[in-house]
Amino acid sequence: MPNAKLIIAILLVLMLWSLGSAFWYMLKDRGSGTRTVKALTARIAIWAILLLTIILGMYFGWITPSNTIPMPQ
Repeated sequence: MPNAKLIIAILLVLMLWSLGSAFWYMLKDRGSGTRTVKALTARIAIWAILLLTIILGMYFGWITPSNTIPMPQ
């Protein structure tokens, strides 16, 4: 799966969009609706998919972490 980085980028954008929509619904509904809770629930689901994608991507070698921090010996 060479497009793992693209999937991660799309999931990050979706997470930001969901967070922004939750903020908008919070201001617009003023506590009378459930749209804020639904948007935040969607953000948590997107976060779980993002975490799983990163873990699987590292496990299968689709993505590799950068070695910018040297390991202590």
